Amino acid sequence: MTESQSDAEPKSGMDASVAVAALYCFTPLPQFESLREPLRRRMADDGIRGSLLLAGEGINGTIAGPSSAMPGFIQWLRSMELEDAATPFRGMDVKWSYCDEIPFRKAKVRLKREIVTMGVQDIDPLRSVGTYVEPRDWNALVDDPNVTLIDTRNDYEIEIGTFEGAVNPQTESFREFPQYVDEHLDPKKHTKVAMFCTGGIRCEKSTAYLKQRGFEEVYHLKGGILNYLEQMPEEDSRWRGECFVFDNRVAVDHQLKAGEYELCHGCGWPVTQEMMRDAEFERGVACPRCASEVTEDQRIRRRMRQQQLDQGV
Repeated sequence: MTESQSDAEPKSGMDASVAVAALYCFTPLPQFESLREPLRRRMADDGIRGSLLLAGEGINGTIAGPSSAMPGFIQWLRSMELEDAATPFRGMDVKWSYCDEIPFRKAKVRLKREIVTMGVQDIDPLRSVGTYVEPRDWNALVDDPNVTLIDTRNDYEIEIGTFEGAVNPQTESFREFPQYVDEHLDPKKHTKVAMFCTGGIRCEKSTAYLKQRGFEEVYHLKGGILNYLEQMPEEDSRWRGECFVFDNRVAVDHQLKAGEYELCHGCGWPVTQEMMRDAEFERGVACPRCASEVTEDQRIRRRMRQQQLDQGV
């Protein structure tokens, strides 16, 4: 069981031994490469695992560690002072959740061109971004017949859940989203556009892109789907299905508890309980969706990898 709390410090008295922090912050980091080793050392010292991405535009990632250590790590990040950017992470967005085991095998700090990859130059959420909409106001917005509601996530995420009436752009990666906008959206026709993603970070860039392309009324769900599921009573919810998450849970339900999906490591798509009972499903190797495309050499390599994972190697 996992319990979640948005953009706040961990709850006092939590019984779970592990705290998970999903975080991001758009902020200029001219010397971001220099942060890699200090972050690695601090994560190692505190027993924290997960993945952090650093780029000239900021930081993004999800990390987990002992509940006793995680608040101190986040406070250390928020108070970090740099020569070229005093306390750049002081406004960092953090969402907390809790579990009994660390859901990551390793600690990684990676250097990237972007902390969320769109592949378009000069997109700056700090300069221009859509209007944030609180979860309590989201239903009224998307019920407006003049609003075009767009799911900015990828096809494998949308497969297992989305909002009622949302448009699926049929993208395999976020890099394809600008092309979708250019080919399917028109600022003269689509006068009100509302967008959403898992935790909010992709919408920072997608709404900035639409603003750059001349769309005037652009909205996005503050804190993303996870914040909506946490705050909105299920009986009033416009969400249908489960929400894909980028950790070992694969997906969460409306109570933010682990759902019923597993991940196929062959094609990367979520796998239902029914699909797992199919003869073509082999954990870590293939699922009914991709089994016919997997070569025997791939099967051998994937079986070896799965065996290593089962043995904790």
